[in-house]
Amino acid sequence: QVQLVESGGGSVQAGGSLRLSCVASGRTFSSAAMSWFRQGLGKEREFVAAISGSRSSWSGSSTYYVDSVKGRFTISRNNAKNTMSLQMNSLKPEDTAVYYCAARASGSWALTDSDHEYEYWGQGTQVTVSS
Repeated sequence: QVQLVESGGGSVQAGGSLRLSCVASGRTFSSAAMSWFRQGLGKEREFVAAISGSRSSWSGSSTYYVDSVKGRFTISRNNAKNTMSLQMNSLKPEDTAVYYCAARASGSWALTDSDHEYEYWGQGTQVTVSS
């Protein structure tokens, strides 16, 4: 059974930092692109950041961010541990949302910001930023 489990959410003041983690189990995701999405209260789910899968044992990963988080958030992955992280710095109240980890199907290494392209989803972790 494939599972994605997020952790690391919480409440911080504006300007603070949080680090979200996503642990995958049930299969290896090294060849699959993975992303973070978020959904604020009463808002549509939106793309935050993506990291590509590995096409070979020596290839690195590419990353892609929504403009509103560029320079503040950093996505990374550890294929050996089947994990993905999102380091969030200089947090703003508008970053408040439930953050979801998502993974594409095995072998789908390319980046995409379309939630329809992601096959697996975590349950979400709440991030609250107060002003």
